[in-house]
Amino acid sequence: MPPSIPLLIQLSDLDNVGVARSPLTPGQPIAVGDGTVVARDAIAAGHKLALQPIAADEPVLKYGQTIGVATRDIAVGEHVHVHNVAMVVSQAEHGAGSAYQPVVPSSQPATFLGIVRANGRVATRNYLGVVSSVNCSATVCQRIAQHFTPEVLRAFPNVDGVVAITHGQGCGMASSGESMDVLRRTLRGYADQPNFAGVLVMGLGCEVNQVAGLVQGLPERAPGLFATLKIQDAGGTREAIAAGVAALEQMLPIANRATRVPVSARHLTVGLQCGGSDGYSGISANPVLGAAVDLLVRQGGTAILSETPEIYGAEHLLTARAASQAVADQLMARLQWWEAYTQTHGADMNNNPSPGNKAGGITTILEKSLGAVAKAGSTGLMAVYEYAQPVRAQGLVFMDTPGYDPVSATGQVAGGANLICFTTGRGSTYGCKPTPSLKLATHTALFERMRLDMDFDAGTVVEGTQTIAQAGQQLFELMLATASGQPTCSENNGLGDNEFVPWQLGAVM
Repeated sequence: MPPSIPLLIQLSDLDNVGVARSPLTPGQPIAVGDGTVVARDAIAAGHKLALQPIAADEPVLKYGQTIGVATRDIAVGEHVHVHNVAMVVSQAEHGAGSAYQPVVPSSQPATFLGIVRANGRVATRNYLGVVSSVNCSATVCQRIAQHFTPEVLRAFPNVDGVVAITHGQGCGMASSGESMDVLRRTLRGYADQPNFAGVLVMGLGCEVNQVAGLVQGLPERAPGLFATLKIQDAGGTREAIAAGVAALEQMLPIANRATRVPVSARHLTVGLQCGGSDGYSGISANPVLGAAVDLLVRQGGTAILSETPEIYGAEHLLTARAASQAVADQLMARLQWWEAYTQTHGADMNNNPSPGNKAGGITTILEKSLGAVAKAGSTGLMAVYEYAQPVRAQGLVFMDTPGYDPVSATGQVAGGANLICFTTGRGSTYGCKPTPSLKLATHTALFERMRLDMDFDAGTVVEGTQTIAQAGQQLFELMLATASGQPTCSENNGLGDNEFVPWQLGAVM
């Protein structure tokens, strides 16, 4: 670390802890403001150190907010983490709408090269999809997709590939109710995804999730770009594979006509994700993504914040920005549902953060949530959606999803996300066909260590070589380039064929 860069980050004057920029050793003096703090313990990068004495039962403050309470007296210079801090229920005031401000549109319109579909929606990629109604047809869907190798597709340069959308549900479940509603909503969202030029829906024939019911109500695609098949009606596995291949072969020439044209950035819908978070997540990558989100929203674009268990304890920062009392109430209703849901299953909301999060310096769900909300930038919260519902509002919106990244991103893509931005401090290799996924490293050491998986280095903020605003502008430009067709690291690595994971609710029978 250059001598001019402080070894410790204090995010607010109210904080009684600081975050280590690099590993600290016992006895090491650290300049803090006009004084010096001496480290009492070995403290890993991204972990917290006490800046002042914290008595037992007193709040531990980071971001100017309570992240927990001390379980014993903590001396200046001590490591502050799970061994001496406990979770506390957030007592923050909500003040619905008190911080809401209408968005001021940008005076400098931004564009990207998008693919305009017949219905006016805009794609960032141009795939064909094979959507399974039930797990029983999953292998057939995969075999159909596998037929379309790079050699086969060489004659169709404007088609990005063929993707099998398979899952473990569709039978052994109630034919109506919440679990079926969520599954069908998710599958319909993928069948209607603008990044799919054409779609084949494949079933077995006798499943609970019948193909006819699944496709009912789907918006029409352009002629020749939609088909359905049932394995039993086709005559068996080999016959269904042959029929499916033939159906997609007819779609390929039509899909290949797609061309990219300049379109407004308002057509970009970005799903916001964080996985493998660490102590830097709320300091670098998440606020940098938030700055890029603010730029996108000013262009009329949409950003989808999700992972409801990972905003728990920080929801007051969102309700304060709600565009109406109704929006604030909808968000609180989803959190109350989660409290009841976890209690029913003998869990609690502080089961999150994960062991990897804790190893990276995150102590409680409050700390994780406060950092996670930074992805949402500073604009108003315009709408709240249930899992996989179509997102139609512009601006910052919230979609109720689990914190488990593949399940959460699946809901966002079903809702219409044509780009994913995924922050990580521990490292992630997440891909997401048919939607490109950008990986944002929270610190430069991770970016260099996993260079073939990381698309963006937010560690420049930690190192002090860029401000959050500068890095946010750079990220926004990368988002536009990716939406225009520039491949992501996960795309270069061939990832994203197995990450469709719809939220499974209800009894398996």
